[in-house]
Amino acid sequence: MTGQGPSEDLIEAGRLLFARPFVFVKGCVSIADLPAPDGIEIAFAGRSNVGKSSLINALTGRTTLARTSNTPGRTQELNIFASETAPLVIVDMPGYGFAEAPKPKVMAWTRLIHAYLTGRPNLRRVYLLVDGRHGPRANDLSLMNELDKAAVSYQVVLTKCDKPGSAELEAAIAKTEKAIAKRPAAHPVLIATSSEKGTGIEALRAEIAGFTV
Repeated sequence: MTGQGPSEDLIEAGRLLFARPFVFVKGCVSIADLPAPDGIEIAFAGRSNVGKSSLINALTGRTTLARTSNTPGRTQELNIFASETAPLVIVDMPGYGFAEAPKPKVMAWTRLIHAYLTGRPNLRRVYLLVDGRHGPRANDLSLMNELDKAAVSYQVVLTKCDKPGSAELEAAIAKTEKAIAKRPAAHPVLIATSSEKGTGIEALRAEIAGFTV
């Protein structure tokens, strides 16, 4: 995590929040399929194969809650997960940037993502996952532009941070910090994570818990 870390109270709140059971609710191929906009909703967005499903599994302490795949572009729906005992809903958005997907499918995903981001009244924050080996790419920046335009709060989470060397990771962090500087809807604090090693999971849980306390 770059910048000031979460308080001990929020860390504990995050631990308790994600110690509760989470379940898969449904996959939605249209906005009409979404559940009623009740409670607190957060969403995970990012390029195909950036590690959204792995991060959701790490957050919830489950290995198979969100399906993971080595095939980019597998998530083609808005996948909805919810706490059984807390008013928190997690949305796993379709990955973007997979060039080999059929163009009509890419266009359908793009429309779905746009409609969701601009029309969900209880969406509190989008966590934009960026590969910690590279920093943001062109389509990450395009999504940032859309989120800024829609005035949807978002926070960048660097993934796979156990993969690069320290100098490479620092360069990706610096590149990301430069990309979000002065963006109106961007949260200024980055969270560097590794789903495999557990790095940054406590900090991310604490950030999310801040919406529920």
